[in-house]
Amino acid sequence: MSSSFEKHQKRRLISSYFSVVLSIALVLFLLGVLGLLVINAKSVSDNFKEQVVLTIYLEDASKVVEINQLKKSLALSDYVKQTKYVSKESAADFMKLQYGEDFLDDVGYNPLKNSIEVNFKADYVTAHRLDSISEISMKKPFVEDIKYDRDLVSLMNSNVKRLSFWILIISGIFTAIAVLLINSSIRLAVYSKRFSIKTMQMVGATKQFIRRPFIWRSIRLGIIGSLMAIAGMGTVLYFVDKSFPEFKLIQNQFSIGLLFISVFLIGILITWWSTFFATQRFLKLKTDQLYY
Repeated sequence: MSSSFEKHQKRRLISSYFSVVLSIALVLFLLGVLGLLVINAKSVSDNFKEQVVLTIYLEDASKVVEINQLKKSLALSDYVKQTKYVSKESAADFMKLQYGEDFLDDVGYNPLKNSIEVNFKADYVTAHRLDSISEISMKKPFVEDIKYDRDLVSLMNSNVKRLSFWILIISGIFTAIAVLLINSSIRLAVYSKRFSIKTMQMVGATKQFIRRPFIWRSIRLGIIGSLMAIAGMGTVLYFVDKSFPEFKLIQNQFSIGLLFISVFLIGILITWWSTFFATQRFLKLKTDQLYY
């Protein structure tokens, strides 16, 4: 009978520890994924910004030397990521591919213009800077017109700022929730041992002596939960980067490594903090109060 009871208690204890570890791992995993989103938000937004194209339309009488000089000067600029020359013939072929019919048959000639498509570095993709660059380029006598989607650029920059603000707000809220959830799991685990705590206190054990094994056990559980969360974060990061390599999610290895270390330390600190105050609470209770 005694052996059966001990086995039952052992299973309950293992189940309790497992639930604590799982709670820690899940909460830290979600917190870590949110951290990855914060770290890579700029990379993702930069990728979208660098897809914006400013098109410089050229006069038909433009000389090859003039076009090459303009293209080279743009390519050497600090604010330009890449340039691409698109001939009027290539533009006509693209439109035919897009719309499935040759519009030249109806028009009788190619009305399109030779052009240079310019992609800018993300920091320079603002309406003000693109307008300034356009004004400088328009001074070239062989440049007929310059166009870009101004509304898209303004909307993109506005949404990036708004999104960054809300990500920070959500990160703060989620961090607080993570602390509360892990704290609740640890408190429940300590609560199941409240009679043992009071018994040791009644036989003369010091608070530090009573508290030490609970803290070390919780720290070990926190380490296991943190490692599980980090493994989950690494898996998610690997598959997302594999699916969307253009976002270069693992490029910022220092920040990602710092995030993994932070998640590991948060798991340890929260479990230590929660266990310390949970045991402190039960150490202060009177014996008759343990039943409530």
